Amino acid sequence: MSDWRPRLIASDMDGTLLRWDDTVSDTTVAELARWRAEGVPVVLATGRPPRWMTRIREVLGHGTAVCCNGAVLLDLAAFEVVDEDPLAPDVLQEVTAELRRQQPDTWFAVEYGLEFRHEPVYQPRWDVDAPGVAVATLEEMVAAPVAKLLARHESLGRDEFVALVEAVVGDRATVTHSSEDALAEISARGVTKATGLAKVAAQHGVGPEDVVVFGDMPNDLAAFDWVREGGGRAVAMAHAHPDLLAAATDVTGTNEDDGVAAFLAAL
Repeated sequence: MSDWRPRLIASDMDGTLLRWDDTVSDTTVAELARWRAEGVPVVLATGRPPRWMTRIREVLGHGTAVCCNGAVLLDLAAFEVVDEDPLAPDVLQEVTAELRRQQPDTWFAVEYGLEFRHEPVYQPRWDVDAPGVAVATLEEMVAAPVAKLLARHESLGRDEFVALVEAVVGDRATVTHSSEDALAEISARGVTKATGLAKVAAQHGVGPEDVVVFGDMPNDLAAFDWVREGGGRAVAMAHAHPDLLAAATDVTGTNEDDGVAAFLAAL
């Protein structure tokens, strides 16, 4: 594959394209601009909701972003949601009730894309007082479709808690995680970064064999599998989660070392 070149570049944001201070290096911006100038689209694939995409929009400016782990497609230029695969209220109600029964100290929040609601005891780690963020009861949160359900536990270990959530959810929805905390991210059944990327790739007439995807955490696994099994390149950052390193076709440097830019420049 020494002469292989992508027809679409997809990258996770946190821990991958972004440095730990939440910025994108000039080197990375220039490398992505070079590929764009050659007609290769750059797609962001992130667990972030659209409301967390304003700063990256100032840097990259345009294109489609796959947000909320595949549940939402966002037009960055217009800052408009162009597609959604929400989690239905009946599933929300069943899953939250069973999780609360099995582990009473599980607390919930929901992403609506541009708005965020959380239980009073749920402790957000970011943007606590940001616009669109408010406290709500669980009954209020599960009454309407959501882009993503978040379940958090403050005392259980991450892997133990995520395993518990996966067991409770079963095949009713999709569970993943991208945090060091005991935080499970729950999307509609079958919805992953892979399904979101497949939609965007199809819009560009591109299949997985022509995609390179970069990532660092388990919520990137579905995208890695889709690209690798289709003949493309799945590139893990040097510091990536062991499960992602095992699923990768290639490994590049860390986000602090401009690993994404270095890999692309080598192509």
